[in-house]
Amino acid sequence: MKLFKNINFEKLKNGLNKSRENLVNKISEKISGKANLDENELEKLEEILISSDIGVPLTEKLIDEIKKKIVIHKERNITLIRNLLFTEMLKIFKNISTENFTSINSKPFIYLIIGVNGSGKTTTIGKLAYNYKTIGNKVMVVAADTFRAAANEQLEVWAKRVDVPIFRNDAKDPSSVVYDSLEIAKNENYDVVLIDTAGRLHTKKDLMDELSKINSVIGKVIPHAPKETLLVLDATSGQNAIIQAQEFNKIVNIDGLVITKLDGSAKGGIVLQISSEKKIPIKFIGVGEHHTDLQNFEAEQFIKAMFD
Repeated sequence: MKLFKNINFEKLKNGLNKSRENLVNKISEKISGKANLDENELEKLEEILISSDIGVPLTEKLIDEIKKKIVIHKERNITLIRNLLFTEMLKIFKNISTENFTSINSKPFIYLIIGVNGSGKTTTIGKLAYNYKTIGNKVMVVAADTFRAAANEQLEVWAKRVDVPIFRNDAKDPSSVVYDSLEIAKNENYDVVLIDTAGRLHTKKDLMDELSKINSVIGKVIPHAPKETLLVLDATSGQNAIIQAQEFNKIVNIDGLVITKLDGSAKGGIVLQISSEKKIPIKFIGVGEHHTDLQNFEAEQFIKAMFD
């Protein structure tokens, strides 16, 4: 399996326009440029961070660290605040692996894509399929959402758009569909299999149990298969994204997150909050609707795009 690398800083920066305006531009507007920043200025900074969906606990931690560090500086101006904030934000990702796997020797590599309806699961699968196919992988997408025919039709549209085969059988239950598709993938030497699951609320126990069953099937068909379960979260859902990550992780082991619709949200700070609270690696981010707009997540590039 060949690994794709898609990081376009200008696209990332454009996709984070709203978040940047809500964070860095507000800092420049609301915090004065005087030499010595007082408590009132820091309170303004705290309000801005919270409004960017960074969350109260993480905001308080960032403010505390900034307070500790500004005491050694004679000129406590806006440039200093921005630099300190950048450094402290980058530290959030210090002990969280954001890198994708470095080498995959066995195949097929299986992605199990999970998330609630409307989070961008199907679109993410289409974009992943495009990226992997473009660099020479043999890719199959699997329509394991047998609860909603419309979901599978949407996946078919994406499969046709990016020119990859789709496995679909609405007459069977999701686990059977996964079983049959993996037998084909194994026998026909596919490199990557992307499995779309039913959009589900974490409160729907029957659908959540289905995920456990699908996981078991994967292990039976291809023992020790290289696999990643990716939870797709909509950046515009704000704090609900935190709850979803927490509840899904109780049912299945989440290997990574995909944060979608960042280009439509002014609250890109949710990426920082999720990383700080849940410690789940963010693997990919969506910064636009085109099939090239799914990017590998790199913490430093992300924060630079928020600040530049």
